[in-house]
Amino acid sequence: MSVAPAVVPTGPGESVHPLAVRVAAARSRTHRRATTVVAVGSLFALAAATASLLLGAAGLGVGDVLAALVGQGSPKAEFVIVRLRLPRVLAAIVAGTALGLGGALFQTTLRNPLASPDILGVTGGASLAAVGSMLLLGLEGPAVSLAAFAGALVVAALMWGLAWRDGLTGIRFVLVGIGLASIVSGLLGWLITRAEVREASEALVWMVGGIAGVGWPELGTAGSTLAVLLVLTVAFSPRMPLLALSDDSARSLGLDATRARATAIVLGVGLVAVATALAGPIAFVALVAAPIARALVGHGQAALAASAVVGAAIVLVADLVAQHAFTGFAVPVGIVTGLIGAPYLLWLIARGNRRGSDG
Repeated sequence: MSVAPAVVPTGPGESVHPLAVRVAAARSRTHRRATTVVAVGSLFALAAATASLLLGAAGLGVGDVLAALVGQGSPKAEFVIVRLRLPRVLAAIVAGTALGLGGALFQTTLRNPLASPDILGVTGGASLAAVGSMLLLGLEGPAVSLAAFAGALVVAALMWGLAWRDGLTGIRFVLVGIGLASIVSGLLGWLITRAEVREASEALVWMVGGIAGVGWPELGTAGSTLAVLLVLTVAFSPRMPLLALSDDSARSLGLDATRARATAIVLGVGLVAVATALAGPIAFVALVAAPIARALVGHGQAALAASAVVGAAIVLVADLVAQHAFTGFAVPVGIVTGLIGAPYLLWLIARGNRRGSDG
Protein backbone atom coordinates (compact mmCIF):
# COMPACT_ATOMS: atom_id res chain seq x y z
CA MET A 1 0.00 0.00 0.00
CA SER A 2 1.39 3.37 -0.98
CA VAL A 3 1.58 6.13 1.53
CA ALA A 4 0.97 9.71 0.46
CA PRO A 5 3.84 12.04 1.35
CA ALA A 6 3.29 14.08 4.42
CA VAL A 7 2.70 17.80 4.17
CA VAL A 8 4.02 20.51 6.40
CA PRO A 9 1.39 22.84 7.89
CA THR A 10 2.12 26.54 7.54
CA GLY A 11 -1.02 28.04 8.98
CA PRO A 12 -4.74 27.45 9.41
CA GLY A 13 -5.90 25.41 6.44
CA GLU A 14 -2.52 25.63 4.61
CA SER A 15 0.17 23.07 3.91
CA VAL A 16 3.38 22.79 1.90
CA HIS A 17 4.68 19.67 0.17
CA PRO A 18 8.04 18.46 1.59
CA LEU A 19 9.63 18.70 -1.88
CA ALA A 20 8.78 22.40 -1.99
CA VAL A 21 10.41 22.81 1.42
CA ARG A 22 13.59 21.09 0.23
CA VAL A 23 13.69 23.17 -2.97
CA ALA A 24 13.27 26.39 -0.98
CA ALA A 25 16.02 25.33 1.43
CA ALA A 26 18.37 24.48 -1.46
CA ARG A 27 17.72 27.85 -3.09
CA SER A 28 18.39 29.60 0.18
CA ARG A 29 21.70 27.78 0.62
CA THR A 30 22.72 28.59 -2.95
CA HIS A 31 21.84 32.26 -2.47
CA ARG A 32 23.84 32.42 0.76
CA ARG A 33 26.81 30.74 -0.87
CA ALA A 34 26.69 33.07 -3.88
CA THR A 35 26.48 36.07 -1.54
CA THR A 36 29.46 34.78 0.42
CA VAL A 37 31.51 34.25 -2.75
CA VAL A 38 30.76 37.79 -3.94
CA ALA A 39 31.59 39.27 -0.53
CA VAL A 40 34.87 37.37 -0.13
CA GLY A 41 35.84 38.05 -3.72
CA SER A 42 35.15 41.75 -3.26
CA LEU A 43 37.35 41.83 -0.14
CA PHE A 44 40.11 40.03 -2.05
CA ALA A 45 39.83 42.53 -4.92
CA LEU A 46 39.89 45.41 -2.41
CA ALA A 47 43.07 44.01 -0.86
CA ALA A 48 44.71 43.76 -4.29
CA ALA A 49 43.62 47.31 -5.14
CA THR A 50 45.02 48.60 -1.84
CA ALA A 51 48.32 46.86 -2.52
CA SER A 52 48.46 48.45 -5.96
CA LEU A 53 48.04 51.90 -4.44
CA LEU A 54 50.67 51.33 -1.76
CA LEU A 55 53.44 49.46 -3.58
CA GLY A 56 55.95 51.24 -5.76
CA ALA A 57 59.19 53.15 -5.90
CA ALA A 58 57.64 56.40 -4.63
CA GLY A 59 57.76 55.15 -1.03
CA LEU A 60 54.30 56.38 -0.02
CA GLY A 61 52.69 55.11 3.18
CA VAL A 62 49.07 54.47 4.10
CA GLY A 63 48.64 58.01 5.42
CA ASP A 64 50.02 59.52 2.21
CA VAL A 65 47.65 57.42 0.11
CA LEU A 66 44.59 58.28 2.19
CA ALA A 67 45.47 61.98 2.17
CA ALA A 68 45.90 61.96 -1.60
CA LEU A 69 42.57 60.18 -2.09
CA VAL A 70 40.70 62.92 -0.17
CA GLY A 71 42.62 65.74 -1.85
CA GLN A 72 44.81 66.63 1.12
CA GLY A 73 48.08 65.00 0.10
CA SER A 74 51.40 66.46 -0.97
CA PRO A 75 51.92 67.32 -4.65
CA LYS A 76 54.06 64.22 -5.02
CA ALA A 77 51.42 61.96 -3.46
CA GLU A 78 48.64 63.61 -5.49
CA PHE A 79 50.52 63.00 -8.71
CA VAL A 80 51.50 59.39 -7.98
CA ILE A 81 48.17 58.28 -6.53
CA VAL A 82 45.56 60.33 -8.37
CA ARG A 83 47.27 60.67 -11.74
CA LEU A 84 49.08 57.32 -12.02
CA ARG A 85 48.00 54.55 -9.66
CA LEU A 86 44.30 55.15 -9.04
CA PRO A 87 43.32 55.25 -12.76
CA ARG A 88 45.24 52.02 -13.25
CA VAL A 89 43.41 50.32 -10.36
CA LEU A 90 40.01 51.51 -11.56
CA ALA A 91 40.81 50.43 -15.12
CA ALA A 92 41.63 46.95 -13.82
CA ILE A 93 38.30 46.82 -11.96
CA VAL A 94 36.27 48.06 -14.94
CA ALA A 95 38.00 45.79 -17.47
CA GLY A 96 37.97 42.74 -15.20
CA THR A 97 34.32 43.18 -14.26
CA ALA A 98 33.27 43.57 -17.89
CA LEU A 99 35.34 40.60 -19.09
CA GLY A 100 34.24 38.28 -16.29
CA LEU A 101 30.57 39.09 -16.76
CA GLY A 102 30.79 39.00 -20.56
CA GLY A 103 32.45 35.59 -20.46
CA ALA A 104 29.75 34.26 -18.13
CA LEU A 105 27.02 35.44 -20.50
CA PHE A 106 28.71 33.80 -23.49
CA GLN A 107 29.47 30.48 -21.82
CA THR A 108 26.08 30.10 -20.14
CA THR A 109 24.11 31.16 -23.21
CA LEU A 110 26.01 28.94 -25.64
CA ARG A 111 26.44 26.13 -23.08
CA ASN A 112 30.10 25.72 -24.03
CA PRO A 113 33.17 26.36 -21.79
CA LEU A 114 35.17 27.39 -24.88
CA ALA A 115 32.66 30.10 -25.80
CA SER A 116 34.90 32.91 -24.63
CA PRO A 117 34.95 36.26 -26.45
CA ASP A 118 38.73 36.26 -26.81
CA ILE A 119 38.78 32.77 -28.34
CA LEU A 120 35.83 33.58 -30.64
CA GLY A 121 37.47 36.67 -32.09
CA VAL A 122 35.40 39.41 -30.45
CA THR A 123 38.38 40.95 -28.68
CA GLY A 124 40.49 40.29 -31.77
CA GLY A 125 38.01 42.29 -33.84
CA ALA A 126 38.34 45.17 -31.41
CA SER A 127 42.15 44.99 -31.64
CA LEU A 128 42.08 44.86 -35.45
CA ALA A 129 39.80 47.88 -35.67
CA ALA A 130 41.91 49.83 -33.18
CA VAL A 131 45.22 49.08 -34.89
CA GLY A 132 43.73 49.72 -38.31
CA SER A 133 42.37 53.09 -37.21
CA MET A 134 45.81 54.04 -35.90
CA LEU A 135 47.98 52.79 -38.76
CA LEU A 136 45.68 53.39 -41.74
CA LEU A 137 43.57 56.37 -40.67
CA GLY A 138 45.94 58.11 -38.26
CA LEU A 139 43.38 58.23 -35.44
CA GLU A 140 44.37 58.53 -31.80
CA GLY A 141 42.90 58.90 -28.32
CA PRO A 142 39.17 58.26 -27.79
CA ALA A 143 38.62 57.71 -31.53
CA VAL A 144 40.77 54.56 -31.34
CA SER A 145 38.74 53.25 -28.41
CA LEU A 146 35.53 53.93 -30.33
CA ALA A 147 36.93 52.03 -33.32
CA ALA A 148 37.77 49.10 -31.03
CA PHE A 149 34.22 49.06 -29.68
CA ALA A 150 32.84 49.03 -33.23
CA GLY A 151 35.25 46.28 -34.29
CA ALA A 152 34.00 43.96 -31.55
CA LEU A 153 30.41 44.53 -32.60
CA VAL A 154 31.18 43.88 -36.29
CA VAL A 155 32.88 40.54 -35.57
CA ALA A 156 29.99 39.49 -33.31
CA ALA A 157 27.50 40.37 -36.04
CA LEU A 158 29.49 38.33 -38.57
CA MET A 159 29.55 35.37 -36.20
CA TRP A 160 25.80 35.57 -35.71
CA GLY A 161 25.10 35.83 -39.44
CA LEU A 162 27.44 33.00 -40.45
CA ALA A 163 26.36 30.66 -37.65
CA TRP A 164 22.61 31.12 -38.14
CA ARG A 165 20.87 28.14 -39.74
CA ASP A 166 17.19 28.20 -38.80
CA GLY A 167 18.38 28.85 -35.28
CA LEU A 168 21.63 29.18 -33.41
CA THR A 169 23.56 26.31 -31.84
CA GLY A 170 26.48 26.79 -29.49
CA ILE A 171 28.92 24.51 -31.31
CA ARG A 172 28.33 26.21 -34.70
CA PHE A 173 28.73 29.63 -33.13
CA VAL A 174 32.00 28.56 -31.50
CA LEU A 175 33.42 27.06 -34.70
CA VAL A 176 32.54 30.14 -36.74
CA GLY A 177 34.05 32.33 -34.03
CA ILE A 178 37.31 30.39 -33.99
CA GLY A 179 37.52 30.71 -37.77
CA LEU A 180 36.92 34.46 -37.63
CA ALA A 181 39.50 34.77 -34.83
CA SER A 182 42.11 33.19 -37.12
CA ILE A 183 41.26 35.61 -39.94
CA VAL A 184 41.39 38.60 -37.59
CA SER A 185 44.73 37.45 -36.17
CA GLY A 186 46.20 37.17 -39.65
CA LEU A 187 45.00 40.64 -40.65
CA LEU A 188 46.33 42.10 -37.41
CA GLY A 189 49.74 40.55 -38.02
CA TRP A 190 49.77 41.94 -41.57
CA LEU A 191 49.04 45.44 -40.29
CA ILE A 192 51.83 45.26 -37.72
CA THR A 193 54.43 43.98 -40.20
CA ARG A 194 53.80 46.87 -42.59
CA ALA A 195 53.99 49.53 -39.85
CA GLU A 196 56.95 51.66 -38.82
CA VAL A 197 58.76 50.67 -35.63
CA ARG A 198 57.31 53.60 -33.67
CA GLU A 199 53.79 52.90 -34.91
CA ALA A 200 54.14 49.20 -34.09
CA SER A 201 55.20 49.96 -30.52
CA GLU A 202 52.20 52.25 -30.07
CA ALA A 203 49.93 49.49 -31.35
CA LEU A 204 51.37 46.94 -28.91
CA VAL A 205 48.75 47.61 -26.26
CA TRP A 206 46.05 46.60 -28.75
CA MET A 207 47.75 43.24 -29.22
CA VAL A 208 48.45 42.14 -25.63
CA GLY A 209 46.33 44.41 -23.43
CA GLY A 210 47.53 46.90 -20.85
CA ILE A 211 46.18 49.46 -18.39
CA ALA A 212 49.30 51.50 -17.63
CA GLY A 213 48.35 54.50 -19.77
CA VAL A 214 44.63 54.73 -19.02
CA GLY A 215 43.50 58.24 -18.07
CA TRP A 216 40.44 59.72 -16.41
CA PRO A 217 38.55 60.62 -19.64
CA GLU A 218 38.73 57.04 -20.91
CA LEU A 219 37.74 55.75 -17.47
CA GLY A 220 34.71 58.03 -17.38
CA THR A 221 33.44 56.80 -20.73
CA ALA A 222 34.10 53.13 -19.99
CA GLY A 223 32.70 53.33 -16.46
CA SER A 224 29.46 54.99 -17.49
CA THR A 225 28.96 52.53 -20.36
CA LEU A 226 29.66 49.62 -18.03
CA ALA A 227 27.12 50.94 -15.52
CA VAL A 228 24.40 50.97 -18.20
CA LEU A 229 25.28 47.44 -19.31
CA LEU A 230 25.28 46.21 -15.70
CA VAL A 231 21.76 47.54 -15.18
CA LEU A 232 20.58 45.86 -18.38
CA THR A 233 22.27 42.59 -17.40
CA VAL A 234 20.65 42.63 -13.94
CA ALA A 235 17.26 43.15 -15.59
CA PHE A 236 17.93 40.25 -17.96
CA SER A 237 19.50 37.87 -15.41
CA PRO A 238 16.26 36.05 -14.35
CA ARG A 239 16.20 34.47 -17.84
CA MET A 240 19.73 33.06 -17.59
CA PRO A 241 18.83 29.81 -15.74
CA LEU A 242 16.36 28.97 -18.52
CA LEU A 243 18.99 29.59 -21.22
CA ALA A 244 21.12 26.89 -19.61
CA LEU A 245 18.38 24.41 -20.56
CA SER A 246 17.66 23.10 -24.04
CA ASP A 247 15.68 25.34 -26.37
CA ASP A 248 12.65 23.05 -26.18
CA SER A 249 12.71 23.09 -22.38
CA ALA A 250 13.06 26.87 -22.35
CA ARG A 251 10.11 27.28 -24.74
CA SER A 252 7.96 24.97 -22.63
CA LEU A 253 8.59 27.35 -19.72
CA GLY A 254 7.49 30.35 -21.77
CA LEU A 255 10.87 31.73 -22.88
CA ASP A 256 11.63 32.76 -26.46
CA ALA A 257 15.04 31.10 -26.49
CA THR A 258 16.25 32.68 -29.74
CA ARG A 259 15.44 36.22 -28.66
CA ALA A 260 16.82 35.67 -25.16
CA ARG A 261 20.04 34.18 -26.53
CA ALA A 262 20.46 37.12 -28.89
CA THR A 263 19.97 39.55 -26.01
CA ALA A 264 22.51 37.75 -23.83
CA ILE A 265 25.12 37.70 -26.59
CA VAL A 266 24.58 41.39 -27.39
CA LEU A 267 25.07 42.23 -23.71
CA GLY A 268 28.18 40.04 -23.58
CA VAL A 269 29.65 41.65 -26.69
CA GLY A 270 28.96 45.11 -25.29
CA LEU A 271 30.73 44.26 -22.02
CA VAL A 272 33.77 42.80 -23.77
CA ALA A 273 33.88 45.75 -26.17
CA VAL A 274 33.96 48.17 -23.22
CA ALA A 275 36.87 46.29 -21.63
CA THR A 276 38.83 46.01 -24.87
CA ALA A 277 38.25 49.62 -25.84
CA LEU A 278 39.62 50.65 -22.44
CA ALA A 279 42.53 48.26 -21.95
CA GLY A 280 43.07 46.25 -25.11
CA PRO A 281 42.61 42.47 -25.41
CA ILE A 282 43.44 41.26 -21.89
CA ALA A 283 43.69 37.56 -22.63
CA PHE A 284 41.77 34.69 -21.05
CA VAL A 285 40.01 36.63 -18.26
CA ALA A 286 36.65 36.08 -19.93
CA LEU A 287 37.53 32.39 -20.33
CA VAL A 288 38.55 31.58 -16.75
CA ALA A 289 36.53 33.95 -14.55
CA ALA A 290 33.13 32.33 -15.06
CA PRO A 291 34.26 28.70 -14.48
CA ILE A 292 36.01 29.75 -11.27
CA ALA A 293 32.88 31.59 -10.12
CA ARG A 294 30.59 28.67 -10.99
CA ALA A 295 32.84 26.24 -9.13
CA LEU A 296 32.79 28.45 -6.03
CA VAL A 297 29.03 29.03 -6.10
CA GLY A 298 28.18 25.45 -7.09
CA HIS A 299 24.86 23.90 -8.12
CA GLY A 300 25.40 24.74 -11.81
CA GLN A 301 24.49 28.39 -11.38
CA ALA A 302 25.30 31.03 -13.99
CA ALA A 303 26.97 33.04 -11.16
CA LEU A 304 26.93 36.36 -13.01
CA ALA A 305 27.76 38.55 -10.00
CA ALA A 306 30.48 36.18 -8.83
CA SER A 307 31.96 36.07 -12.36
CA ALA A 308 32.19 39.87 -12.43
CA VAL A 309 33.93 39.98 -9.05
CA VAL A 310 36.32 37.14 -9.96
CA GLY A 311 37.17 38.88 -13.24
CA ALA A 312 38.02 42.11 -11.42
CA ALA A 313 40.14 40.24 -8.87
CA ILE A 314 42.05 38.37 -11.61
CA VAL A 315 42.99 41.56 -13.47
CA LEU A 316 43.96 43.36 -10.24
CA VAL A 317 46.22 40.52 -9.11
CA ALA A 318 47.66 40.05 -12.60
CA ASP A 319 48.49 43.76 -12.76
CA LEU A 320 50.23 43.54 -9.37
CA VAL A 321 52.34 40.68 -10.73
CA ALA A 322 52.99 42.58 -13.96
CA GLN A 323 54.26 45.61 -12.06
CA HIS A 324 56.32 44.06 -9.29
CA ALA A 325 57.20 40.43 -10.01
CA PHE A 326 59.78 41.12 -12.71
CA THR A 327 62.91 42.85 -11.45
CA GLY A 328 63.78 46.06 -13.23
CA PHE A 329 60.81 46.27 -15.62
CA ALA A 330 57.05 45.97 -15.84
CA VAL A 331 55.11 43.98 -18.41
CA PRO A 332 51.60 44.52 -19.80
CA VAL A 333 48.90 42.86 -17.75
CA GLY A 334 47.71 40.90 -20.79
CA ILE A 335 50.96 38.92 -20.83
CA VAL A 336 50.42 37.79 -17.23
CA THR A 337 46.80 36.77 -17.82
CA GLY A 338 47.93 34.93 -20.94
CA LEU A 339 50.44 32.96 -18.86
CA ILE A 340 47.64 32.11 -16.42
CA GLY A 341 44.96 31.31 -18.99
CA ALA A 342 46.90 29.31 -21.59
CA PRO A 343 47.49 26.29 -19.29
CA TYR A 344 43.81 26.35 -18.31
CA LEU A 345 42.78 26.31 -21.98
CA LEU A 346 45.09 23.35 -22.69
CA TRP A 347 43.66 21.51 -19.67
CA LEU A 348 40.11 22.25 -20.82
CA ILE A 349 40.81 20.87 -24.29
CA ALA A 350 42.58 17.80 -22.86
CA ARG A 351 39.67 17.11 -20.53
CA GLY A 352 37.25 17.36 -23.45
CA ASN A 353 39.33 14.91 -25.47
CA ARG A 354 39.39 12.43 -22.57
CA ARG A 355 35.63 12.65 -22.19
CA GLY A 356 35.16 12.11 -25.92
CA SER A 357 37.39 9.02 -25.93
CA ASP A 358 35.70 7.64 -22.81
CA GLY A 359 32.31 8.11 -24.45
